[in-house]
Order: sequence, then structure tokens, then C-alpha cells
Amino acid sequence: MTLRNQVLIWVAFLVVLVVLLWLFRGILLPFVVGAALAYLLNPLVNQLQTWRFSRGWATAVVLLSVITIVVSLFFMFVPLIGQQIIGLIQRMPGYVSDLQGLAIRWSPEINEWLGPERAAQLEATISDMASQALGFIATLPAELVNIGLTGAGVIGFTLLTPVVAFYLLLDWEGMVRGMQGLLPRDSRTEINQILNDIDKSMAGVIRGQGGVLLIDAAFYATALSLVGLNFGLAVGLIAGLLSFIPFVGFVFGFVLSVGIAIVQFWPNYWMVVGVCAIFLGWQFVEGNILYPKLVGGSININPVWLMFALLAFGALFGFVGLLLAVPLAAIVGVLVRYGVAKYKASTLYLGQNGGPGDASSQS
Repeated sequence: MTLRNQVLIWVAFLVVLVVLLWLFRGILLPFVVGAALAYLLNPLVNQLQTWRFSRGWATAVVLLSVITIVVSLFFMFVPLIGQQIIGLIQRMPGYVSDLQGLAIRWSPEINEWLGPERAAQLEATISDMASQALGFIATLPAELVNIGLTGAGVIGFTLLTPVVAFYLLLDWEGMVRGMQGLLPRDSRTEINQILNDIDKSMAGVIRGQGGVLLIDAAFYATALSLVGLNFGLAVGLIAGLLSFIPFVGFVFGFVLSVGIAIVQFWPNYWMVVGVCAIFLGWQFVEGNILYPKLVGGSININPVWLMFALLAFGALFGFVGLLLAVPLAAIVGVLVRYGVAKYKASTLYLGQNGGPGDASSQS
């Protein structure tokens, strides 16, 4: 089979996959989360197998342990978090009005400091941000319904996701062997190398970036609660969980926390500075310590490409698209790097003789 035919087959396969995802996007959520959970827990199951557990018992022990931990955390923290989120949504219009009132009160000083034109621009920006925040709050119930977060949807998701994860974990080795058996024999070594690169990238996404996300949420929630910020637990968790979108979690949490801190603590501006320091300091820690240690270079995705993938998949597949965007972007990144390497090794890039053009480019 020629290289052209191979490329056409893989492109056709990807097109069919995207069409199927779009057709079944309404029912994919428990399957996507179950598959991610199985991928995440597979190393633990493999470790138990090395300790003489059967595959079935290892799967049951790992999955039951995870379910026990999740259910315990749910009953410990969800009532408090739910109360804070509901209180934040109810209080948000009041915070916006208070901020606008403070801006009007400070308008003479702001005009003197910035000048009338820039002061007017600042006031317009605050009003625009306030209207967007209120609009988001107004549409939030409808959005939750659209992604299936109704009572029946949550119950179905809660029951179906562990079942999907269990059966995928139980037959994981068989599925891997089945996929290996379908690979073309002549290209099996090369395809396995690509799959290993994809596995490393996916591990960086699901395990590494997932760990960073959870640490972010825990830190922001704890730090904001300790400084006494109203609804600090809810704001910190939301900011941390949104950090899978580049800059969005930081910007959302920073703006919301500083706005609440100004209304709550002013004229004690040191508390406002403290809230700012929490976000700015943690961004330094995340970028220079957490991310290199937990994720490293395994993802290797440009933030602009990642944001495009999130917007594109979110527009096509809704909430499920947001969950799939980062892993699929990581896979596409591996395939693009492989394609570039093959192109640079081809006569199309090197020319018929393969040497002089490359040598002249280095001189």
C-alpha cells in the first residue's frame, strides 16, 4: 500500500470518528469519563496483579476504593460547597452593584489620576464585565440542563460511569492485544512507537495535568478561606477546576476574588493585596515547580492551539467536547510531530540527492 493510500485511510478514519462523536454527543459523557477513569486507574490494577491478585479482583478492589473515597468526600464537602456556590450566585448582583457604587464614589480621584478619557473607559469596562457576569449567572441553569446536569442525568451518570470503568479495566489487556493484532505487520514497530508517544502525552494530560488541577483547586480554596474571603471555598475550587483551560482559571479566580475582596475589606487594602498575592504567587509556583514536575514536556502543546481546540470541540460537542479537547489535542500534536519528521526525511524536503540542500542550509 502506498503512503498516499495510507494517509487517505487514516484521514477517512478520523472523519468517521468525528462524525460518530457528533452524532452520539448527547450520551457520551459517562463513557468518556469512564474511559478516562479506566486509563487513570489501569497502572494501579497492574500493580495489584504483580502482587498475585487476579485481574477481576484487582479491578474490583481499585474501583471500590476510589468510589469509597469519592463518596466520602462528597458527603463531607459537597453540602458546604453547594451552599457556598448558591450563596455566591445569589450575592453576585449585590457585589456588582457595590463595585459600581465604589467606582462612582471614587470617580473624582480616578478622573484626577487617569484623566477623564481613561476613567470613562475604565467605567465602561467595569460595566461590561458586570453585565457579562450577570448574563452568565442568568443562563447558568439552562446551560446545566443542556449538558445533562439534571436530576435524572446526574443519577444516570453516577450509575453508568463506574460500570463503564469496571468493564474497560477488566478487559484492558485484551483490548490492547486486540488492537495490536489489527496493526499492519510491516508498519507495526513504527505505529507502536507513535502509540507509545501518544500514551506518554495522554498520561501527561490525564495524570499530570489532572494532578495540577486538583492541587490548584485545593490551594486556592484553602488559601482564600484562610484569609477570610467570602465564598473563598467556592471561588477557589472553581478557579482551580477551570485551570485546565490556559489562563481562564487564573483570570476568573483573580478577577472574582479581587472584586469580592474590594467590597468586603476596603479600605483595608492590605487584604486586597493579600488576595492578589495568593494568585500571583501560586502562578509562579505552578509554572516553575508543579507543571514541570508533574507534566513536564509530555504534552508539548502550544497554549494558543489548546485554546482553539477547547473552543472548537466545545462548539461541536458541548461539554463532552471540552472533556475531549485536551486529550485529542495531545494526540493530534503527536501525529503532527510524526508527520513533520517524516516530511523532513522525505525527498520532497531533502531533494532527489538528499544532501546538498541540507548542507547549504546549515552553512
